Amino acid sequence: MFKHKEEKEKKEEMKDKKGILQSKWIFGIIAIVLIAIFCIAMTPVTLQNDTFYTIKIGEQITKTGIDMQDHFSWHEDLAYTYPHWLYDLITYYIYAGFGMTGIYVTTCILTVILGISIYIVNTKIAKNQLVSFILTAIVIYIIRGYIAARAQLVTFILFVWIIYCIEMFLKNKKIRYAVGLVLISTLIANLHAAVWPFIFVLFLPYIAEYLLALIAEVTIYRKINIKILNFRIKLLTKSGKHVDKKLALEEELKNIIAKNEKVKVKREEELKNPYKIRFTKNPNVKWLILVMIICAFTGLLTPLGDTPYTYLVKTMEGNTTQNINEHLPMTIVDETEALSAIVVILAILTFTKTKIKLSDLFMIGGLCFLMLASRRQITMFCLIGVLVVNKMICGLFEIYTKNGLERLTQMIAGKVGYIIMIVVMLALSYHFYEPKQNDEYIDESSYPVQACDYILENIDLGKARFYNEYNYGSYMIYRGIPVFIDSRADLYAPEFSGKKEDIFMDFINTSSIGEFYEDTFEKYDITHVITYKNSKMNMIIKETKDPNYKELYEDDYFTIYERLNA
Repeated sequence: MFKHKEEKEKKEEMKDKKGILQSKWIFGIIAIVLIAIFCIAMTPVTLQNDTFYTIKIGEQITKTGIDMQDHFSWHEDLAYTYPHWLYDLITYYIYAGFGMTGIYVTTCILTVILGISIYIVNTKIAKNQLVSFILTAIVIYIIRGYIAARAQLVTFILFVWIIYCIEMFLKNKKIRYAVGLVLISTLIANLHAAVWPFIFVLFLPYIAEYLLALIAEVTIYRKINIKILNFRIKLLTKSGKHVDKKLALEEELKNIIAKNEKVKVKREEELKNPYKIRFTKNPNVKWLILVMIICAFTGLLTPLGDTPYTYLVKTMEGNTTQNINEHLPMTIVDETEALSAIVVILAILTFTKTKIKLSDLFMIGGLCFLMLASRRQITMFCLIGVLVVNKMICGLFEIYTKNGLERLTQMIAGKVGYIIMIVVMLALSYHFYEPKQNDEYIDESSYPVQACDYILENIDLGKARFYNEYNYGSYMIYRGIPVFIDSRADLYAPEFSGKKEDIFMDFINTSSIGEFYEDTFEKYDITHVITYKNSKMNMIIKETKDPNYKELYEDDYFTIYERLNA
């Protein structure tokens, strides 16, 4: 009778487990499909300026290889580092086969992969599907402005998987995660060398926690004193003299060890339930350091020479980061989403009993600092920081509820819950997609489409030296027109170009009327000028009726001049 009852209970338990597993699978499939739809809805149709030069550089690589020279500006002998040569090459092949539609579809696919990667990695690490699903949608929404056909979209995906590999390696030290880290590092060095050093920033919080735990252990247990006493006892034993002194040292050593045992017991209890910050000395971190060192050599596995090691340093030495909007420090009052995230994190840590791992605290603090220092790093704050926030939210529910998240997830994992989930996500997806469904791949208000048609039909490019502006130079390159400048800012800075002239700063000063445009044009022997119709320069030329400039062409957005005394 008892045996029959026990078997019945086991069968019911197995049935419950099977039901929960099936429910998780259904929830996961629905979540992934909805995230994919949401990601496609958030992907812009209109191409961004970097995409245009990416296509042309990829085409150039197929012709001349990576020769570390620029082929698209009329400035002579500019050195170019090809920082994302592999992405450029792949993008060109996609464009050659499928045109602009291929570029757009690829961007959609990469965005979907990014969204699904965030969801899966969060689910694996934080162990909750519902919170991971909600946070994934929030992250994609916040970084929507950085979703574009650029190399950074691929590296976003790879950075998410770097964190996964690090976390899993520290958990079980399986070699496949170490191999994954090395492979990802190699890919990033070739896909986007400019961000390759950031890989090592992601290792630092884990290493810092280990080192602090090690220092704390040495200090608390006075391990140095123990080693010194052992050494002195060993010397006295060898000499056979000073027996009394040796006995006194052995007694002292015994007392220290006994005291350490008491401290150890007390410390283990404290570490089980710390006040706020949990930290441990994970022995696998020693192997993680070795993996990081191996990754440091993957920067050599590129055709770019030392570019992965020097690119970021040279960029920071120059003026480009101080004049490009996405590199400027964040004005936090203008970034509602980032401010809200910081407030939520501080509120959870301050007003609840939720605890945080020391490595997670270092990670979120470091990412917050980087975000405030450069607004583009809001992407890393969201993509990596979301894992920390996810752990904190799950910890919050564990402390204040009994199986609260599991119960809530099970409530959603039903017909009514799924219908609500689907309706809400589809409504949001339509809301974000609807305004851009009629967008064109190329925005004629931003890029001189018709003006370039005129240039190609009426101006001898072999003799012309155009002055153009930064934001549409890449489109002119795409159309085969040599440029004064384009959005490859590093190319025009002396740290990279090998020239004495700072072409980038000459553009900045001229476009802002900090320097008289005629002085710049004379310096570079400009023959033609293409400018936004509403630019300061164009207004001055028109208002003063400058006789040195003959208007050749004008449309709703752009004006072309011939400089008569060139």
